[in-house]
Amino acid sequence: MTTKDRKQIKPGSTLGILGGGQLGRMIALAGRAMGYRFVTMDPTADAPCGQTADRQIVASYDDVEAAMQLASVSDVISYEFENVDAQVAEVLESRAYVPQGSRLLRITQNRIREKTAIREIGIPVAPFCVVNSLEDLQDAVRELGLPAVMKTATGGYDGKGQWVLRSEAELADAYETLSKAGTELIVEQFVPFQMELSVVAARNPAGELAVFPVSENIHQENILHLSIVPARISAEVAARAEEIARTIVEKLDVVGLIAVELFLTEDGQLYVNELAPRPHNSGHFTMDACVTSQFEQHVRAVCNLPLGSTELLSSVVMVNILGEHLQPVIDQIDKLPRTAKLHLYGKAESKAKRKMGHINVLAPTVEEALTLIDELKIWTNTSEVLS
Repeated sequence: MTTKDRKQIKPGSTLGILGGGQLGRMIALAGRAMGYRFVTMDPTADAPCGQTADRQIVASYDDVEAAMQLASVSDVISYEFENVDAQVAEVLESRAYVPQGSRLLRITQNRIREKTAIREIGIPVAPFCVVNSLEDLQDAVRELGLPAVMKTATGGYDGKGQWVLRSEAELADAYETLSKAGTELIVEQFVPFQMELSVVAARNPAGELAVFPVSENIHQENILHLSIVPARISAEVAARAEEIARTIVEKLDVVGLIAVELFLTEDGQLYVNELAPRPHNSGHFTMDACVTSQFEQHVRAVCNLPLGSTELLSSVVMVNILGEHLQPVIDQIDKLPRTAKLHLYGKAESKAKRKMGHINVLAPTVEEALTLIDELKIWTNTSEVLS
């Protein structure tokens, strides 16, 4: 066992968090209950995590000097989302204790590196091609067929930075639009999936590993709308999804949390779509429905404490609150089910399609939870997932 494997960050210590968004906020809320202190670094003053941390350093993610300041007051450093600067994380790794490291961050920040790494450890991903010109795109479409999905290699989330290609006539426009990002492009064969799933897994430096129950995810306009747990899949599919997550965690030497997003096809095949080396929107259900939340688990993992139980205590549906839902939720707070748990993120400005919070609705079955959500008439088309 190495020194890193033995090192344990005990309660009373200070955790530094790169990034000050809602994931950092919920990490800090969970960690403060355990006795930890928090300092966050984010360019937006009074960021969601800054509101719950002991201190916020207001600085851009690529500010090395500010990162060194963060390191000087932290016993351990973590990151709350994968768009923090990998070079800053690498510098910190050489001068402070960053158990998550920078390698996985660098892999998951680039879709080409990510897909290649997953494929190299024997996990299925959609066939893909790297595109650097319109001619490359035309060749890729001939090889992969249509429809296909073109994405920027870096950046982009919630459907941004991607284009579903359905005909050769749109190739030139698609390439011109996405190439403006100034990054490589990747074209993936379209996977005709029946369902989107995700698995959040955790590992500490000592090598202990824990996996949360599989979540069934429903998206609207490329933004996560609902996470349904237990997922409405067979035990065999659930076991395979969890095993894929375990393999990725072990082969990529993950420390902390990682979310593995998957496509399930009609013939029962599973393909990994994306990885997120941090707590994940689809894991928010754990806050109220599991013995240990994903946020407490993240603190336990990076501090090298024993991991908590991931046992599911209740069926649950997590529904996201976007900017257009926030006021209706507040207006109907008296009508929320008694088993609904409201979580708001403290963001200063409410915008359409911006994630402002979420609600976990617990019920004896997911069908009952979905019905309770639908009866609020805040979210449209929720009832469609009942069939």
